Parts: sequence; structure tokens; C-alpha cells
Amino acid sequence: MLKLGAVIALTGNANLYGQDQRLGIALAQQWFNGRSRPKTPDSASPLTLELEDGGSDEATAIAAFNLLINAGALALIGPTLSQQAFAADPIAQRLGVPVVAPSNTAQGIPQIGRYISRVSAQSSVIAPLSLGEALRRDPSIRRVAVFYAQDDAYSAAETVIFQKALAARNLTPVTVQRTQLADNDFQNPITAALQLNPQLVVISVQAVAGGNLIRQLRELGYRGQIVVGNGLNTPNIYPICQRWCDGILIAQAYSPELDTPINRAFLRLHQRANPEQPPSQITAQAFTAYQVLAEAITRLEQQGGLRGQTLGQARSRLMQELLGGSYDTPLGPIRFRPDGEVVQGRFYVAEVRMQPDGRRGRFTLVRDLSLESDPQDPAPRPATKPSARGERP
Repeated sequence: MLKLGAVIALTGNANLYGQDQRLGIALAQQWFNGRSRPKTPDSASPLTLELEDGGSDEATAIAAFNLLINAGALALIGPTLSQQAFAADPIAQRLGVPVVAPSNTAQGIPQIGRYISRVSAQSSVIAPLSLGEALRRDPSIRRVAVFYAQDDAYSAAETVIFQKALAARNLTPVTVQRTQLADNDFQNPITAALQLNPQLVVISVQAVAGGNLIRQLRELGYRGQIVVGNGLNTPNIYPICQRWCDGILIAQAYSPELDTPINRAFLRLHQRANPEQPPSQITAQAFTAYQVLAEAITRLEQQGGLRGQTLGQARSRLMQELLGGSYDTPLGPIRFRPDGEVVQGRFYVAEVRMQPDGRRGRFTLVRDLSLESDPQDPAPRPATKPSARGERP
């Protein structure tokens, strides 16, 4: 029996991401189980998955990691939040358990150790792309307000990236408003920011807080452009900010419009599971996290399998095989650097367009971008590809 473990947020504020991730992993299992597998001795031992709630805090993620590792998981997917990863991943690293992060974008995650990898491109690669789109639309922008959650590792890391990107364009924020993860009432920081007449607002917070922040910005009279970070990369924000979500810009590592066989297969599976909504980036990344592990295990089976090895030996072989492979995924072709960092060359900028009911919407593609340099270059140069749909007139 070959067992994988997954630690995702099913409770707490991060459960909006966990819903997407649970679906992505389930779709990947369907996809993998529907494929022809090599006839080897290990083929008689199916690949199973045990899912544990990582909650939205470090202590719950640590407990879930320990539970799955002690239960003999060959590798782990998760946890949901970067802040949790900095707390829980060192446990897996110390015990030699491979980890594939589906949604951790903060700088330094793979560098925790040789057993830690991720399929979620780091914020430094993606975040500046949406900022570039906002400034392309309105080159006259000079006054920018920044909001971020100061007690969240992802938010604190991403806001630095946004502010460096602004500085590279000779823009200094007129205000930087610090919030907390648990905040839902933003009237005071918004009022302080709006007194400075910003032309652009840049937000790095998690989904629940972000949805409330956007709604309150609009209700208090702000009508300029809004750029948001990866924390709002889920359609689960729509019921929170409702019609006020319309028009926000976000950079993404996935687009449903990518026309490849694997993405078409993913879209078909998703359509059957959720016909009301196209898949989110977070769903696609969770699918990809399971996919790369399943494909690495399949290659090991073709090489003779893992029979006769200790669990520690099997984990070590799997990590080596994982990092050495190339993968055709719904995100596009990806591979890993030796340190576990994902290498992905295709990214997108999307705009939220809400339906008239103000409860449903979609991330509409407005820019299809490739990076001319190594995707891990701290200052990659975006090369725009024309988009057949979604381009603003």
C-alpha cells in the first residue's frame, strides 16, 4: 500500500482555499486512477490518500503533519498557508518526508530543506505582473495606497514584493496600511488612506479579509483600480465582496483557457464536479501537487518499484525522482530546481467580472504572459502574448 497524505485547511479562515484544494486533489485522484498504469509488482498496491484538516493556524498543521508522518505517509501535500509551512515543514524535513506545497508562495519555503518543494510559483514571480497591467491601463498613476496583514507570513512577504515593484517604477506609496489576519472592519485604515486620494490600491491579505476590504473600499467611495495578491485567488471571495469584486486585477499561475490535453482533461473533470464555476488557480495547483507525486511514483514503479525498501529509503528515492522529472500539468509544463523551487514559464493577468446577481463571477483573462528569463529571476521580463478573449478595448 502506497499512501500519500494531504494537510489542507478545512476549518478556520483559510477554509476558502481548502475547499478549492480538496476538490483539486479529488479530481487528480480521478484522473490518475483513470489512466493506464504499468504492470509491475507494486501495481497491486494502489496509491491511496489520507486527508487531514490543517486548520488555519500553525499548531493544527503541525499536529496533522505529525499524524500523517507517524501513520506512514510516503509524502505530504500541503499545508495551505505559508505561515503554516514555516512551522510544519521543518518536521517533515527533519524526518526525511517529501512535501509538495500546492499554495505556499512566500519566499524561502523550498529553502527549508531538501525534502520541501512547491508547485506554487513564488510571489516575486507573479505579483508584479498585475501591477504592470494596472499601470499599462493608466500610465498617469502616481498615488498608490498599500494594505497588508502584518501578522501573516504570506502577506508580509508579498507586500514587500509589490512595494519593490512600485519603487522600480519610481512610485512610492502615499500610505501603507497595516492590518491583522482576523480583521473584518477596515473603516479606519480605509478612511486614512482615502484622505490621501490614491489612484491605485494594492492589497496583500487573505481571502476573507480581502473580500471585506474590497467591499468596504468601494462602499466608502473609492473608485480607482485595485490590484490584489495571491491571497484572493479563489472564487470563494465573490460572496464576500459581491458586486464590488468587479474589476479587480490579479496575476495568476493558471488559466482555464490554456488549450492543452491535460488542461482539457482537468476542465472536463471539474465541469462534472462544479458546472457553475471554472476551476480556480488553487484547485489547479492542488491537482498538480497530487499529479507530480503520482507521476514520480509511477516512474519508480517502472524502474522496479519500492518493494523491499524501508520507508525512509522509499521517501528518499521519491524525493530524488520528483525533483528530476518534467511534468505536463494544467499549469503548463513545469519542472523543479534542485532546491525544490518550481520552474514555470507561463503566467496570466485576470480581471474579475461579476454577473448581474452580484454573487457569481469569473476570473477573465486579460493578459497571457511568458517570462523571457528564468522564472526564478528576481526581475523577470514579461513578454505579452495576444489574448483572443478578455482583452479590454
